Amino acid sequence: MVLQAPGEDDVPSDLTAEERQELENIRRRKQELLADIQRLKDEIAEVANEIENLGSTEERKNMQRNKQVAMGRKKFNMDPKKGIQFLIENDLLKNTCEDIAQFLYKGEGLNKTAIGDYLGERDEFNIQVLHAFVELHEFTDLNLVQALRQFLWSFRLPGEAQKIDRMMEAFAQRYCQCNHGVFQSTDTCYVLSFAIIMLNTSLHNPNVKDKPTVERFIAMNRGINDGGDLPEELLRNLYESIKNEPFKIPEDDGNDLTHTFFNPDREGWLLKLGGGRVKTWKRRWFILTDNCLYYFEYTTDKEPRGIIPLENLSIREVEDSKKPNCFELYIPDNKDQVIKACKTEADGRVVEGNHTVYRISAPTPEEKEEWIKCIKAAISRDPFYEMLAARKKKVSSTKRH
Repeated sequence: MVLQAPGEDDVPSDLTAEERQELENIRRRKQELLADIQRLKDEIAEVANEIENLGSTEERKNMQRNKQVAMGRKKFNMDPKKGIQFLIENDLLKNTCEDIAQFLYKGEGLNKTAIGDYLGERDEFNIQVLHAFVELHEFTDLNLVQALRQFLWSFRLPGEAQKIDRMMEAFAQRYCQCNHGVFQSTDTCYVLSFAIIMLNTSLHNPNVKDKPTVERFIAMNRGINDGGDLPEELLRNLYESIKNEPFKIPEDDGNDLTHTFFNPDREGWLLKLGGGRVKTWKRRWFILTDNCLYYFEYTTDKEPRGIIPLENLSIREVEDSKKPNCFELYIPDNKDQVIKACKTEADGRVVEGNHTVYRISAPTPEEKEEWIKCIKAAISRDPFYEMLAARKKKVSSTKRH
Protein backbone atom coordinates (compact mmCIF):
# COMPACT_ATOMS: atom_id res chain seq x y z
CA MET A 1 0.00 0.00 0.00
CA VAL A 2 1.50 3.41 -1.14
CA LEU A 3 0.80 6.15 1.34
CA GLN A 4 0.62 9.87 0.38
CA ALA A 5 1.24 12.73 2.78
CA PRO A 6 -2.21 14.17 3.47
CA GLY A 7 -2.75 17.36 5.41
CA GLU A 8 -3.39 17.31 9.19
CA ASP A 9 -7.16 17.39 8.80
CA ASP A 10 -7.22 14.58 6.17
CA VAL A 11 -5.72 11.85 8.39
CA PRO A 12 -8.27 9.02 8.72
CA SER A 13 -9.17 8.19 12.30
CA ASP A 14 -9.03 4.44 11.82
CA LEU A 15 -5.25 4.25 11.08
CA THR A 16 -3.04 2.09 13.17
CA ALA A 17 -0.23 3.57 15.23
CA GLU A 18 2.31 2.17 12.74
CA GLU A 19 0.54 3.79 9.79
CA ARG A 20 0.29 7.10 11.63
CA GLN A 21 4.05 6.97 12.30
CA GLU A 22 4.79 6.33 8.62
CA LEU A 23 2.58 9.28 7.65
CA GLU A 24 4.45 11.50 10.11
CA ASN A 25 7.78 10.39 8.63
CA ILE A 26 6.56 11.22 5.11
CA ARG A 27 5.38 14.64 6.26
CA ARG A 28 8.71 15.37 7.94
CA ARG A 29 10.70 14.29 4.85
CA LYS A 30 8.50 16.53 2.71
CA GLN A 31 9.21 19.52 4.98
CA GLU A 32 12.95 18.75 4.93
CA LEU A 33 12.84 18.49 1.13
CA LEU A 34 11.03 21.83 0.84
CA ALA A 35 13.58 23.38 3.20
CA ASP A 36 16.44 21.95 1.06
CA ILE A 37 14.85 23.34 -2.10
CA GLN A 38 14.55 26.79 -0.49
CA ARG A 39 18.16 26.65 0.68
CA LEU A 40 19.24 25.72 -2.84
CA LYS A 41 17.22 28.61 -4.30
CA ASP A 42 18.82 31.00 -1.82
CA GLU A 43 22.30 29.72 -2.70
CA ILE A 44 21.61 30.06 -6.45
CA ALA A 45 20.33 33.61 -5.92
CA GLU A 46 23.42 34.41 -3.84
CA VAL A 47 25.81 33.00 -6.47
CA ALA A 48 23.96 34.84 -9.26
CA ASN A 49 24.21 38.06 -7.26
CA GLU A 50 27.93 37.49 -6.68
CA ILE A 51 28.48 36.84 -10.40
CA GLU A 52 26.56 40.01 -11.26
CA ASN A 53 28.54 42.05 -8.73
CA LEU A 54 31.78 40.50 -9.94
CA GLY A 55 30.94 41.48 -13.51
CA SER A 56 30.09 45.06 -12.58
CA THR A 57 33.20 45.29 -10.35
CA GLU A 58 35.42 44.04 -13.19
CA GLU A 59 33.71 46.45 -15.55
CA ARG A 60 34.30 49.32 -13.14
CA LYS A 61 37.95 48.27 -12.73
CA ASN A 62 38.41 48.15 -16.51
CA MET A 63 36.78 51.55 -16.93
CA GLN A 64 39.00 53.02 -14.22
CA ARG A 65 42.07 51.38 -15.75
CA ASN A 66 41.25 52.68 -19.24
CA LYS A 67 40.71 56.16 -17.83
CA GLN A 68 44.08 56.06 -16.04
CA VAL A 69 45.84 54.77 -19.18
CA ALA A 70 44.33 57.65 -21.19
CA MET A 71 45.49 60.10 -18.51
CA GLY A 72 48.95 58.51 -18.55
CA ARG A 73 49.19 58.97 -22.32
CA LYS A 74 48.26 62.65 -22.03
CA LYS A 75 50.83 63.11 -19.27
CA PHE A 76 53.44 61.39 -21.46
CA ASN A 77 52.66 63.72 -24.38
CA MET A 78 53.23 66.73 -22.10
CA ASP A 79 56.17 65.32 -20.13
CA PRO A 80 57.39 61.84 -21.20
CA LYS A 81 59.22 60.99 -17.95
CA LYS A 82 56.31 62.02 -15.73
CA GLY A 83 53.88 60.13 -17.96
CA ILE A 84 55.92 56.92 -17.66
CA GLN A 85 56.24 57.46 -13.89
CA PHE A 86 52.46 57.90 -13.56
CA LEU A 87 51.78 54.67 -15.49
CA ILE A 88 54.30 52.71 -13.37
CA GLU A 89 52.96 54.09 -10.06
CA ASN A 90 49.44 53.02 -11.04
CA ASP A 91 50.56 49.51 -12.06
CA LEU A 92 49.68 50.17 -15.70
CA LEU A 93 53.26 49.63 -16.87
CA LYS A 94 56.10 47.52 -15.49
CA ASN A 95 59.27 49.38 -14.57
CA THR A 96 61.37 47.47 -17.09
CA CYS A 97 63.02 48.77 -20.25
CA GLU A 98 61.31 45.97 -22.26
CA ASP A 99 57.79 46.88 -21.09
CA ILE A 100 58.31 50.61 -21.61
CA ALA A 101 59.83 49.96 -25.06
CA GLN A 102 56.78 47.88 -26.01
CA PHE A 103 54.49 50.71 -24.85
CA LEU A 104 56.40 53.24 -26.99
CA TYR A 105 56.58 50.87 -29.97
CA LYS A 106 52.81 50.35 -30.00
CA GLY A 107 52.51 54.12 -29.67
CA GLU A 108 48.72 54.18 -29.18
CA GLY A 109 47.70 57.78 -28.50
CA LEU A 110 51.31 58.88 -28.04
CA ASN A 111 52.87 62.00 -29.51
CA LYS A 112 55.70 60.94 -31.87
CA THR A 113 57.88 63.90 -30.83
CA ALA A 114 57.51 62.91 -27.16
CA ILE A 115 58.55 59.33 -28.02
CA GLY A 116 61.65 60.66 -29.80
CA ASP A 117 62.58 62.94 -26.89
CA TYR A 118 62.26 60.08 -24.37
CA LEU A 119 64.28 57.63 -26.47
CA GLY A 120 67.02 60.19 -27.07
CA GLU A 121 67.71 60.94 -23.39
CA ARG A 122 71.21 60.06 -22.18
CA ASP A 123 70.13 58.48 -18.86
CA GLU A 124 71.37 54.89 -18.65
CA PHE A 125 67.82 53.56 -18.28
CA ASN A 126 66.56 55.57 -21.30
CA ILE A 127 69.43 54.18 -23.39
CA GLN A 128 68.39 50.65 -22.38
CA VAL A 129 64.80 51.46 -23.39
CA LEU A 130 66.09 52.80 -26.73
CA HIS A 131 67.94 49.54 -27.46
CA ALA A 132 64.91 47.47 -26.41
CA PHE A 133 62.76 49.69 -28.68
CA VAL A 134 65.09 49.18 -31.66
CA GLU A 135 65.13 45.41 -30.98
CA LEU A 136 61.36 45.38 -31.63
CA HIS A 137 62.01 46.45 -35.24
CA GLU A 138 62.63 43.65 -37.74
CA PHE A 139 64.99 44.77 -40.53
CA THR A 140 65.96 41.36 -41.97
CA ASP A 141 66.16 41.36 -45.80
CA LEU A 142 65.24 45.06 -46.01
CA ASN A 143 67.52 47.47 -47.83
CA LEU A 144 68.75 50.42 -45.80
CA VAL A 145 66.13 52.87 -47.09
CA GLN A 146 63.27 50.44 -46.32
CA ALA A 147 64.63 49.92 -42.80
CA LEU A 148 65.01 53.67 -42.26
CA ARG A 149 61.43 54.26 -43.44
CA GLN A 150 60.16 51.80 -40.83
CA PHE A 151 62.37 53.18 -38.06
CA LEU A 152 61.71 56.88 -38.69
CA TRP A 153 57.94 56.29 -38.86
CA SER A 154 57.83 55.01 -35.26
CA PHE A 155 58.81 58.37 -33.71
CA ARG A 156 60.05 61.83 -34.66
CA LEU A 157 63.79 62.47 -34.61
CA PRO A 158 64.53 65.09 -31.91
CA GLY A 159 66.34 68.30 -32.77
CA GLU A 160 69.40 67.73 -30.57
CA ALA A 161 72.48 66.34 -32.33
CA GLN A 162 73.52 64.12 -29.38
CA LYS A 163 70.07 62.50 -29.20
CA ILE A 164 70.04 61.86 -32.95
CA ASP A 165 73.56 60.39 -32.69
CA ARG A 166 72.51 57.87 -30.00
CA MET A 167 69.39 56.84 -31.90
CA MET A 168 71.10 56.38 -35.25
CA GLU A 169 73.92 54.44 -33.58
CA ALA A 170 71.33 52.04 -32.10
CA PHE A 171 69.63 51.77 -35.50
CA ALA A 172 72.90 50.94 -37.27
CA GLN A 173 73.71 48.21 -34.73
CA ARG A 174 70.28 46.63 -35.14
CA TYR A 175 70.37 46.79 -38.96
CA CYS A 176 73.78 45.09 -39.09
CA GLN A 177 72.58 42.48 -36.58
CA CYS A 178 69.60 41.67 -38.87
CA ASN A 179 71.65 41.79 -42.11
CA HIS A 180 75.09 40.21 -41.63
CA GLY A 181 77.67 40.95 -44.31
CA VAL A 182 75.93 43.91 -46.01
CA PHE A 183 78.39 46.39 -44.46
CA GLN A 184 81.90 45.94 -43.11
CA SER A 185 80.96 47.63 -39.82
CA THR A 186 78.16 49.46 -38.00
CA ASP A 187 80.10 52.69 -38.67
CA THR A 188 79.52 52.23 -42.41
CA CYS A 189 75.80 51.73 -41.83
CA TYR A 190 75.70 54.75 -39.51
CA VAL A 191 77.44 57.09 -41.99
CA LEU A 192 75.33 55.90 -44.94
CA SER A 193 72.11 56.29 -42.93
CA PHE A 194 72.93 59.95 -42.32
CA ALA A 195 73.84 60.40 -46.00
CA ILE A 196 70.39 59.02 -46.96
CA ILE A 197 68.58 61.33 -44.52
CA MET A 198 70.53 64.31 -45.92
CA LEU A 199 69.78 63.14 -49.49
CA ASN A 200 66.06 63.00 -48.64
CA THR A 201 66.19 66.64 -47.45
CA SER A 202 68.21 67.82 -50.47
CA LEU A 203 65.94 66.13 -53.04
CA HIS A 204 62.58 67.03 -51.51
CA ASN A 205 63.05 70.34 -49.69
CA PRO A 206 61.85 73.09 -52.09
CA ASN A 207 64.36 75.54 -50.54
CA VAL A 208 67.29 73.42 -51.78
CA LYS A 209 67.84 74.55 -55.38
CA ASP A 210 70.95 72.49 -56.19
CA LYS A 211 69.61 68.89 -56.24
CA PRO A 212 72.35 66.25 -55.94
CA THR A 213 72.69 63.76 -58.81
CA VAL A 214 73.18 60.04 -58.31
CA GLU A 215 76.83 60.44 -59.37
CA ARG A 216 77.41 63.05 -56.66
CA PHE A 217 75.71 60.79 -54.07
CA ILE A 218 78.02 57.91 -55.07
CA ALA A 219 81.08 60.20 -54.91
CA MET A 220 80.04 61.49 -51.45
CA ASN A 221 80.05 57.96 -50.08
CA ARG A 222 83.39 56.72 -51.45
CA GLY A 223 85.68 55.05 -48.93
CA ILE A 224 83.11 54.77 -46.12
CA ASN A 225 83.10 50.94 -46.05
CA ASP A 226 86.15 50.60 -43.77
CA GLY A 227 88.24 52.43 -46.37
CA GLY A 228 86.67 50.63 -49.33
CA ASP A 229 83.77 51.57 -51.61
CA LEU A 230 80.26 50.24 -51.39
CA PRO A 231 78.81 48.55 -54.52
CA GLU A 232 77.68 51.25 -56.97
CA GLU A 233 74.45 49.32 -57.69
CA LEU A 234 73.54 49.42 -53.97
CA LEU A 235 74.02 53.21 -53.82
CA ARG A 236 72.07 53.75 -57.07
CA ASN A 237 69.14 51.71 -55.70
CA LEU A 238 69.12 53.68 -52.45
CA TYR A 239 69.25 56.98 -54.36
CA GLU A 240 66.33 55.99 -56.67
CA SER A 241 64.23 54.81 -53.73
CA ILE A 242 64.55 58.20 -51.97
CA LYS A 243 64.10 60.15 -55.21
CA ASN A 244 60.85 58.30 -56.03
CA GLU A 245 59.39 58.45 -52.52
CA PRO A 246 60.49 60.80 -49.70
CA PHE A 247 60.46 59.71 -46.07
CA LYS A 248 57.03 60.09 -44.52
CA ILE A 249 57.14 62.17 -41.35
CA PRO A 250 54.65 60.79 -38.80
CA GLU A 251 51.74 62.97 -37.81
CA ASP A 252 52.35 64.63 -34.48
CA ASP A 253 48.78 64.67 -33.15
CA GLY A 254 49.02 61.79 -30.69
CA ASN A 255 46.30 59.93 -32.67
CA ASP A 256 43.64 60.14 -29.98
CA LEU A 257 43.96 63.89 -29.36
CA THR A 258 40.84 64.72 -31.37
CA HIS A 259 38.77 62.32 -29.24
CA THR A 260 39.91 64.20 -26.15
CA PHE A 261 37.74 67.15 -27.11
CA PHE A 262 34.43 65.31 -27.51
CA ASN A 263 31.87 66.23 -24.84
CA PRO A 264 34.03 68.81 -23.04
CA ASP A 265 33.07 70.20 -19.61
CA ARG A 266 33.07 73.68 -21.15
CA GLU A 267 34.31 75.49 -24.27
CA GLY A 268 34.32 79.06 -25.57
CA TRP A 269 36.31 82.13 -26.57
CA LEU A 270 38.41 83.80 -23.87
CA LEU A 271 41.26 86.33 -23.80
CA LYS A 272 44.61 85.09 -22.44
CA LEU A 273 47.45 87.33 -21.28
CA GLY A 274 50.75 86.26 -22.84
CA GLY A 275 53.76 85.31 -20.71
CA GLY A 276 56.47 87.02 -22.77
CA ARG A 277 58.33 90.23 -22.00
CA VAL A 278 55.75 92.24 -23.91
CA LYS A 279 52.48 91.07 -22.42
CA THR A 280 49.64 91.11 -24.95
CA TRP A 281 46.09 89.80 -24.76
CA LYS A 282 45.23 87.15 -27.36
CA ARG A 283 41.85 85.68 -28.21
CA ARG A 284 41.89 81.89 -27.92
CA TRP A 285 39.31 79.09 -28.12
CA PHE A 286 39.41 77.27 -24.76
CA ILE A 287 38.26 73.68 -24.10
CA LEU A 288 38.01 72.27 -20.57
CA THR A 289 38.12 68.47 -20.46
CA ASP A 290 39.86 65.63 -18.60
CA ASN A 291 41.20 67.98 -15.91
CA CYS A 292 43.11 70.01 -18.52
CA LEU A 293 42.54 73.40 -20.10
CA TYR A 294 43.39 73.40 -23.82
CA TYR A 295 43.52 76.52 -25.97
CA PHE A 296 43.47 76.87 -29.75
CA GLU A 297 44.06 79.74 -32.15
CA TYR A 298 41.01 78.73 -34.22
CA THR A 299 38.07 76.41 -33.53
CA THR A 300 39.03 74.37 -36.62
CA ASP A 301 42.59 73.63 -35.38
CA LYS A 302 43.30 69.94 -34.79
CA GLU A 303 46.09 70.58 -32.31
CA PRO A 304 46.00 72.97 -29.34
CA ARG A 305 48.40 75.90 -29.12
CA GLY A 306 48.75 75.18 -25.41
CA ILE A 307 47.81 72.69 -22.68
CA ILE A 308 47.42 73.63 -19.00
CA PRO A 309 47.00 70.62 -16.67
CA LEU A 310 44.85 71.78 -13.75
CA GLU A 311 46.46 69.44 -11.23
CA ASN A 312 47.54 71.19 -8.05
CA LEU A 313 46.39 74.61 -9.32
CA SER A 314 43.98 77.10 -7.75
CA ILE A 315 41.72 79.70 -9.32
CA ARG A 316 40.76 83.22 -8.15
CA GLU A 317 38.97 86.30 -9.41
CA VAL A 318 41.23 89.30 -10.07
CA GLU A 319 40.81 92.95 -11.08
CA ASP A 320 42.65 94.14 -14.18
CA SER A 321 42.79 97.75 -15.32
CA LYS A 322 42.78 96.78 -19.01
CA LYS A 323 40.31 93.90 -19.18
CA PRO A 324 37.05 93.10 -17.34
CA ASN A 325 35.85 89.75 -15.92
CA CYS A 326 39.33 88.40 -15.15
CA PHE A 327 40.40 85.31 -13.26
CA GLU A 328 43.76 83.63 -12.67
CA LEU A 329 45.14 80.10 -12.45
CA TYR A 330 48.04 79.85 -10.01
CA ILE A 331 50.00 77.46 -7.77
CA PRO A 332 48.96 78.06 -4.14
CA ASP A 333 51.79 78.93 -1.70
CA ASN A 334 54.36 79.14 -4.53
CA LYS A 335 54.49 82.66 -5.91
CA ASP A 336 57.42 82.30 -8.31
CA GLN A 337 56.98 78.68 -9.41
CA VAL A 338 56.28 78.18 -13.12
CA ILE A 339 53.05 76.30 -13.85
CA LYS A 340 53.70 72.96 -15.57
CA ALA A 341 52.22 73.46 -19.03
CA CYS A 342 53.28 73.35 -22.67
CA LYS A 343 52.66 75.41 -25.79
CA THR A 344 53.43 75.26 -29.50
CA GLU A 345 55.67 77.97 -30.92
CA ALA A 346 55.07 79.56 -34.33
CA ASP A 347 57.78 77.33 -35.87
CA GLY A 348 56.04 74.16 -34.59
CA ARG A 349 58.31 73.44 -31.61
CA VAL A 350 56.59 72.23 -28.44
CA VAL A 351 58.09 74.04 -25.44
CA GLU A 352 57.35 74.36 -21.74
CA GLY A 353 55.16 77.27 -20.70
CA ASN A 354 56.70 80.13 -18.70
CA HIS A 355 53.67 81.38 -16.75
CA THR A 356 53.69 81.65 -12.96
CA VAL A 357 50.00 82.61 -13.33
CA TYR A 358 47.57 82.39 -16.25
CA ARG A 359 45.39 85.50 -16.41
CA ILE A 360 42.24 85.08 -18.47
CA SER A 361 39.39 87.46 -19.34
CA ALA A 362 35.83 86.28 -20.04
CA PRO A 363 33.39 88.19 -22.31
CA THR A 364 30.75 88.66 -19.54
CA PRO A 365 30.52 88.40 -15.73
CA GLU A 366 28.16 85.42 -16.13
CA GLU A 367 30.66 83.54 -18.31
CA LYS A 368 33.45 84.36 -15.87
CA GLU A 369 31.42 82.81 -13.01
CA GLU A 370 30.61 79.73 -15.10
CA TRP A 371 34.24 79.18 -16.14
CA ILE A 372 35.44 79.56 -12.54
CA LYS A 373 32.81 77.07 -11.33
CA CYS A 374 33.68 74.49 -14.03
CA ILE A 375 37.45 74.82 -13.54
CA LYS A 376 37.09 74.48 -9.75
CA ALA A 377 35.11 71.28 -10.27
CA ALA A 378 37.76 69.95 -12.67
CA ILE A 379 40.54 70.69 -10.16
CA SER A 380 38.72 69.09 -7.23
CA ARG A 381 37.88 65.93 -9.18
CA ASP A 382 41.49 64.99 -9.88
CA PRO A 383 42.67 62.28 -7.44
CA PHE A 384 46.27 62.20 -8.64
CA TYR A 385 47.68 64.95 -6.48
CA GLU A 386 45.70 63.81 -3.45
CA MET A 387 47.29 60.39 -3.87
CA LEU A 388 50.72 61.96 -4.34
CA ALA A 389 50.27 64.16 -1.25
CA ALA A 390 49.20 61.12 0.79
CA ARG A 391 52.24 59.21 -0.39
CA LYS A 392 54.59 62.08 0.47
CA LYS A 393 52.97 62.35 3.91
CA LYS A 394 53.45 58.62 4.46
CA VAL A 395 57.10 58.79 3.42
CA SER A 396 57.82 61.78 5.69
CA SER A 397 56.10 60.11 8.68
CA THR A 398 58.10 56.92 8.05
CA LYS A 399 61.33 58.95 8.05
CA ARG A 400 60.41 60.58 11.38
CA HIS A 401 59.85 57.19 13.02
